[in-house]
Amino acid sequence: MTRERPSLRRVSVIHELPGRLRLRARILADPSLDRAYLEALLGGLPGVRSARVNERAASLVLEYDGKKATRRKVLDLLGRIPDEAFLPEREEEREIALPAVLGQALAACATPFLPGWSRAPLGWLLGLPTILAGLGTLLNRGVKVEVLDAAAVAFSLLRRDHFTANAVVAMLGLGSWLEQWTRKKSDQLLKNLLRPQVETVFVERDAREVRLPFDELRVGDIVVCGAGELVPVDGIVVDGEAAVNRASITGESLPVHTALGSDVLSGSLVEEGRIKIAARTVGAETSMARIGRFLENSLRNKSASQKRNDDLADRLVPVTFALGLALFALTRDVRRAAAVLTVDYSCALKLAAPVAVKSGMHAAGHCGVLLKGGQALDNLAGVDTIVFDKTGTLTLGDLRLTDVLPLDGGDPEELLALAAGAEEHYSHPVARAVVREARTRGLELPPISQVDFIVAHGVSAFVEGRRVLVGSRHFLEEDEGVPCSAADASEKRLRSQGKSLLYLARDGRLQGLLALRDEPRPEAAEALEMLRARGISRVVMLTGDHRETAEAIAARLGHVDELHAELKPEDKALIVRRLQAEGRFLAFAGDGVNDAPALLSADVGVCMPGGADLARESAQVVLLEDDLRALAVARDIAARTRSVLSDTFKATVGFNSAVLLLASGGRLSPVASALLHNACTLGIVGYAALAGGGKPASAAAFQRPAPGGEVS
Repeated sequence: MTRERPSLRRVSVIHELPGRLRLRARILADPSLDRAYLEALLGGLPGVRSARVNERAASLVLEYDGKKATRRKVLDLLGRIPDEAFLPEREEEREIALPAVLGQALAACATPFLPGWSRAPLGWLLGLPTILAGLGTLLNRGVKVEVLDAAAVAFSLLRRDHFTANAVVAMLGLGSWLEQWTRKKSDQLLKNLLRPQVETVFVERDAREVRLPFDELRVGDIVVCGAGELVPVDGIVVDGEAAVNRASITGESLPVHTALGSDVLSGSLVEEGRIKIAARTVGAETSMARIGRFLENSLRNKSASQKRNDDLADRLVPVTFALGLALFALTRDVRRAAAVLTVDYSCALKLAAPVAVKSGMHAAGHCGVLLKGGQALDNLAGVDTIVFDKTGTLTLGDLRLTDVLPLDGGDPEELLALAAGAEEHYSHPVARAVVREARTRGLELPPISQVDFIVAHGVSAFVEGRRVLVGSRHFLEEDEGVPCSAADASEKRLRSQGKSLLYLARDGRLQGLLALRDEPRPEAAEALEMLRARGISRVVMLTGDHRETAEAIAARLGHVDELHAELKPEDKALIVRRLQAEGRFLAFAGDGVNDAPALLSADVGVCMPGGADLARESAQVVLLEDDLRALAVARDIAARTRSVLSDTFKATVGFNSAVLLLASGGRLSPVASALLHNACTLGIVGYAALAGGGKPASAAAFQRPAPGGEVS
């Protein structure tokens, strides 16, 4: 969707040089336009190097590769800016230029040395923008911090204390510039996580392979990727073949054979072989760039804690304003009233919270966890229950055939070949495990016909004219009427070992069993122990497996308080809602398409790195490292961020209250009061950035292997 604003959509080229454009469009002055978001959209276009919007001038300065196609794309985008770039409730922000701030400071310092007749005009010239901004705020939004600033400057000018007025204006400007700089730096920390994992790429040019920076890739380039390299573009293979792992894009853990004419997606990993790819999309248009949407949205959305801080800050402004006016009414001391009005709680409260949250998100990113916004961080700190989908989350999600048990003295390899023949074209982890084992053993698969896949049950096929059934006991015994009691003893023994079973029948008679096992993650037991130590009081495991198999896995893991087995996909979300109804604040961790409803229902949805697209989109937390201990580290970062927010709140209220008390008692001049207030704000913001940004001690878990590769 794009905004239909005919009168605002016209884009004019003011000035143009090779590779540089200066444009003007009335829509760039729209107060609801999110300038940073538009700059990110433009910067993501192939060929665009930088974009900077000046709202007050309704203009845009753009640096690009000088190509006509890039220029046309920029103009098209500006003519059809998407609705998501507009935030109706957004407050207009003024870009503060450092030269203007330095000019204000220089004027304030020079004021005592100027002729008397020139001080008043200079004071009103410097102070008038602040006073007008305060009046506009008072009329449109009520008593906010701009009103306090305007009142402090106006009081000083009215009592002809021009040095104080100019000094307050200078400190307000310096404080605002430093706050703006801090905000941009904290945003940039997060945006650094968006930088492509590929810094340079090999491109075929004039029959030679040359190394180019990633940013210089263009549509149509022939990109060369070898074993162990990440695919940096979406495109089509024009030469070579390779085994390509697309787990980060599709959730499919097994590598896919890729050859001439195959489509490939950015973010895929070449495991074996070498391919040449004709780039179809590059940069922000690729599949890998989807992670950008997560972080871009996280910069725009406030958590509940941030909103509470903002609300409290807004409520404290009228208190300060009323105190200043009351003090003036009682004492007629303009100096004391101005000193009180320079003290404002909202600056530190409103700035420190987002800086702490963004620093925490940045730290989490470097520890292998992507958090989609401050609310995800906030919620993660409050979780008391974690619900895990077993397969692919607590286990590796890589089924392996462990046993082939024919009945009545049959041949194990014949049984395996029969099962693999029936399962060969069935795209399911169990089927893939059976076929993989048959091929590993070099078995020749029999010809099959009339294959019928019964979802969640098994396969029916004709092999050499005889009907073969492969699937669960329920499928064979209850749906097809095949007696399976002969396998009872073997079934009990194998399920107690945590194995899943596949039954095979031919012409209505049970032929044997195949057992498969999905091993627990080597770090899973330690991860659960770490989570338990961090205040998680209940761990729940969900699975569609047979109960005995699930109980064996849970016993090996330990720390599992509640187990639900033999579930249908829709049952997971129901269990999540039941736990929430019991008063649990919970996270759900999963990786499959059928986990999406539970991920959305949970207070915090956690997706594994190999999760399917829908699971990744539904989750609020995405693990970037294939290590479950990253979740415990994220919990530490979330708890630390909550503690930092509490510390900054207490420090802001305590320090500003002390300054306010001293100013009310006449112990501080307006200049000293403003200086202490700004020093307090910057100190608290600095603490929020430093205390919230480092890696926690638990991140050291990633520096060593999981214990023994085995769970005991």
